[in-house]
Amino acid sequence: MDIDAFVIRRAPQWNRLDRLARRRRLTVDEVDELLALHQATATDLSLVRSALPDTELVGRLSATLALSRSALTAPRVANWRAIRSFFSTKLPAAIYRSRWWWGTTALLSLLASLILGWWLVAHPDVRATLIPSPEVRELTQPGGDFESYYTSAPAHDFAAQVWTNNFWLALETLFSGALLGIPVLFILWENVVNLGTDGAYMVAAGRGDVFFTLITPHGLLEMTSVFIAAGVGLRLGWTIVDPGPRTRLAALEHEGRTAAVVGIGMVLTLLCTGAIEAFVTPSSLPAWTRISIGIAVELAFLSYVFVIGRRAYKRGEAGDLDAVDRIDEQPAVG
Repeated sequence: MDIDAFVIRRAPQWNRLDRLARRRRLTVDEVDELLALHQATATDLSLVRSALPDTELVGRLSATLALSRSALTAPRVANWRAIRSFFSTKLPAAIYRSRWWWGTTALLSLLASLILGWWLVAHPDVRATLIPSPEVRELTQPGGDFESYYTSAPAHDFAAQVWTNNFWLALETLFSGALLGIPVLFILWENVVNLGTDGAYMVAAGRGDVFFTLITPHGLLEMTSVFIAAGVGLRLGWTIVDPGPRTRLAALEHEGRTAAVVGIGMVLTLLCTGAIEAFVTPSSLPAWTRISIGIAVELAFLSYVFVIGRRAYKRGEAGDLDAVDRIDEQPAVG
């Protein structure tokens, strides 16, 4: 290969890369161009080293690549544009992308809770063997454990306690999916049993209205958040079994990053449910008002996912990091 012809043909791109790498501010399109030129120049450097051993040219390209790598991997301070992009595109698209996983998870879990609750209500002998009668009375009587739980601590302390417990549960559910999703199934089953059992004892005691009045305001969004975490966690586990056209490692990295985006969202939704559970659920507001608040918040969240998230997903957003933030995935040039 003629080294002079090679340099003449490729030099304009190397010079453009050098200019972009030295700029203090870049537009989104320029960042994409910088990344593409960096990758192309890295390929050129490999070619020069193997086929055209020219010390001066190797030094020039290595210096240019070092400069562009620094520009691409330099820590970037979050700005309002990045924050807005996260909440308007990445987060809703990541949740929408896994809608069939968490939607199916929600449907099957709620159906299992309903069946378990109905079965327990229809079999008082089974209920009697599960929980002794004195404990049942403590749980179901007016002002009993089920009702007093929501006023067991000052509202702000209770909100912080509930939020901390729930977001750790959500994160555990999300990332334990990497263990083939097996821990996720156990967490889901525990939630199914708790919901079905508590509901059954309250309904059997003639206090089903109290049960649904207390769990609906915060429970709709809270359960949705848990189901989303579980669905994304199961998808993460399934990626190990079937990575598709990608390598198993690349697929797992991609799904892991997307799960992290969803995790941030669930921390925020559960912060909202914690506030509702502490300040709305046990309040003196009429039952219809408390329930309406819960339904309105749930509908707002679902609209966010299925309207904003769907639009972002249709534009090609998948909730993953931008290419510039994944520069370490590119082949390293030795």
